[in-house]
Amino acid sequence: MVASSKPDVLESRPSKLLSDEPPLETYRHLKQIMLLLLCLEWWWRDRPEAPPERRNNFFAAGNLTIYYSGRQRRNEHFRGPDFFVVLDTEYRERTSWVVWEENGKYPNVIIEILSESTAETDRVTKRELYQNVFRTPEYFWFDPYSMEFQGFRLSGPGGTYVEITQNGRGWMWSQQLELFLGIVEEQLRFLTATGELVPAPTEAAIQERLQTEAERQRADAERQRADAVEAKLEKWRTRLQELGIDPDELN
Repeated sequence: MVASSKPDVLESRPSKLLSDEPPLETYRHLKQIMLLLLCLEWWWRDRPEAPPERRNNFFAAGNLTIYYSGRQRRNEHFRGPDFFVVLDTEYRERTSWVVWEENGKYPNVIIEILSESTAETDRVTKRELYQNVFRTPEYFWFDPYSMEFQGFRLSGPGGTYVEITQNGRGWMWSQQLELFLGIVEEQLRFLTATGELVPAPTEAAIQERLQTEAERQRADAERQRADAVEAKLEKWRTRLQELGIDPDELN
């Protein structure tokens, strides 16, 4: 990732450690990660619908290296989740997530996008790492081809992962994000507590245009109905006058 040209963006606690993740395997994997990132960014940042404690108070990233060496060394103990979210942190750009530069904070939620070469690592090795070392409260994985979808939450005295129960639609509730995760049209999406899809910015713009057009059409229809009623009244007034009756005296 290339650092932003805006000096004030990375001014606070800049890191010299760049992300060092391999390219994603397929375009579908890239689209899925970007969709999650764009939707969550749009939903939380400066949105009146977002809880106040979430606005500009989080960091979400995709395919970004997490450095977590206890000895603060860049060449040991690092992993790059496909998508992760850290809550209660400064909203700003980062070139990597360096735990010892972030007050020891690890992700609150991690989502791995399975592929043939990484599936076993995601299901076993990373699950153990996120459970035992990161202590990440919620871990999900999703296969964009087979639609395999599972979620886990730290539970019990030892804080081990237990499967998150799916609802009738196959969605899983994230206590950390206060959103559902579910498969919609073969993509992993965020959904609100009331079941509404969290849109990407482009989808939100389309929805806004459709709503504006629908409101315009309703206004036009109401105006046409009012004009029709007025025309009918005027017709009756004219007919009464032809009969020598003053319409105003009928009131």
